[in-house]
Amino acid sequence: MFLVVFRNRKRADLDAAAYAADAEAMEALARAQPGFVSFKSYVADDGEVIALSEWMDEEAARAWGNQPDHARTQARGRAEYYADYTLYTCANPRTHRFESPHL
Repeated sequence: MFLVVFRNRKRADLDAAAYAADAEAMEALARAQPGFVSFKSYVADDGEVIALSEWMDEEAARAWGNQPDHARTQARGRAEYYADYTLYTCANPRTHRFESPHL
C-alpha cells in the first residue's frame, strides 16, 4: 500500500463553487484510476483540511499525480485555491488494526 496525506488551507478569496466542482471531478477521476484504494477528507476546527488517499503502490500514486486532468487542476489549485499545503507520502506504512467483535 502507498499512502498520500495532503494537508492544506484554502485561500480566503477562493471561488467556493469552482473549488467544489473541481474537487468532485478529481475525486471521481481518482476513483477510476488503476491502483486506487480509498479517499477520505477531514476538516479541522481551524479550517485545515487533511485528505488521505490510499493506492496499491507508489507507481499508481505517481501515475495519479501525473494524470493530465489532475495536473491541470493541481496548477489551478496552486494559483487559485490554496494558501498553503504539505504533501506527505509513505510506502507500506506500519498499520495496526482493531475491530470490535461486538459491532
